[in-house]
Order: sequence, then structure tokens, then C-alpha cells
Amino acid sequence: MPELPEVETIRVQLKPRLLDSSIVDAGSHWSAKFTPAMEAVGSELVDIRRRGKYLIFEVDSGSTSDLGHDLIIHLGMTGRLAVVSEADLDHPHLRAWWRLADGDTLTFHDARRFGRIHWVPRGHYAGIATLAALGPEPFDEEFTAQHLLEATKRSARHLKTQILSQRPVAGVGNIYADEAFWMARINPAARQLSKPRAIRLVEAIRVALQSGLDNGGTTLRDYVDSQGQTGENQHRLFCYGRSGEPCERCSTIMRRRELDGRGTTWCPVCQAR
Repeated sequence: MPELPEVETIRVQLKPRLLDSSIVDAGSHWSAKFTPAMEAVGSELVDIRRRGKYLIFEVDSGSTSDLGHDLIIHLGMTGRLAVVSEADLDHPHLRAWWRLADGDTLTFHDARRFGRIHWVPRGHYAGIATLAALGPEPFDEEFTAQHLLEATKRSARHLKTQILSQRPVAGVGNIYADEAFWMARINPAARQLSKPRAIRLVEAIRVALQSGLDNGGTTLRDYVDSQGQTGENQHRLFCYGRSGEPCERCSTIMRRRELDGRGTTWCPVCQAR
């Protein structure tokens, strides 16, 4: 599933192309997960933001009585956004499309249909439970070691599972969680943090995500950016997907296990419990 670096890469690419574009037509797959796409017809795109793994397209209708709406897209596991001059509206994986006034089309393909589109009044996210409950962005000042301690101390769940819940911090998925726990020398199956470990984990999360941002995201199978290019960060992973290989730090063979249903790789020496 695209995580913060992948979604942010797409946002940065799309924003200069779509800003101030008018949407003159739209269509979608019949599923209610995608039909909100059509609500944006007649609107103008005034900004594109990201919150966690969500892309938020701010649109205005031009009416002084309309405070604006947000067209929110979650890419799911296989979602892809692109601006094309000629859209194949019969493509079997096309889930939504928006025709722009200049003739180009913004398309949303999603082979596995785990993505979702929402249309809400500007900033009204209460009806989108996961978005409404997101923790702070990892590069914001609010994401501190003290915050992480407070956010995790009342739960008995594994620390990695808590991070993946998006409540302690937004945007971190399985890939960058494995990387961060390895960098911080913390076992992902641990259930409590000390202050020194919290400090290390906050920094490690930021370093792991920054690597993804700097390298255009991580492509393991499906992810491509809005220009159809794969990321490069998969060539710079220290931990994720490296079970059976020597640890880059101590040469111990890395291990893999299922942790609350998520495949998890760690070093039994560097990340001893």
C-alpha cells in the first residue's frame, strides 16, 4: 500500500499541473466507493494537500455561498493517479476520471478496488473515521518522543501494530515501520517504550520516511508515481523484505514473522527484546 512518501510524491507532481484547473465532466465505477468522484463536476481545483496516506483535493464551485468541498482520495493498495491527454474510459481498472477544461483527464486506476473516494464539505472529516483519527504528521513539531510515549502507554498491543494504526503518527505503513524499528534498534514486537527508545524511534521514523521521499517512493510490485515511474527506495532498504539476509549492522541473519497479521522483518541481535 502506498505510504506517506509515495502519496506525497504523487501530490507534489500533480499540484502544479492541476492547480486552478476546472473540472467539466467526470465519471466513475458503479461502486459507492467511487461514485463521489462525480460530485466535483463544475468545480475548480484550488489546492492539493496530503494527510497521512490521503490526498485531499480542495475545490471551489465559484459560488460565494459555497465554502468549498474536499475531494478525498485514498489509493488503497493499487491506486494510480495520472493526467493523460487521451483517457481509455473502457479500461477495466479505471475507477474514476475527471475531464479538465483544457481537454486532459485525471484518471484513477485501481486494480484491486481497495481505494476510496470521498466528497465532503471543506474540512468535515468526521464521517471518514480513519482520516478523522489520524495522529500528527511525522515531520510536524507535535510529533515528539513525549507524544509517542503518551500515545502508546495505554495499549498492550505490539508497538509496530500501534504505529500502523495511524493514531500515534500518520502515514507510516509496513515498509517504513520495519525500517524505522531497525534503525532505532527496537524490537517491533515490544509493547512499551522508554523515553530514550521513544526519542530514537521518532528520529528513525523521520529518517526512514525522508529516504522514501528523497527516492521517489518504494516500488515492490504495483506502485508508480503520477508519471508512471517506479520509485527507487526499494534499493535502499535496510530491513523490510530482507529476511534470510545478513543484517547491514551486525551481519546476523534477519528473521521474519507475522505480527498481528503483518509480515515483519527484524534482526534478532540488534533488535533483541
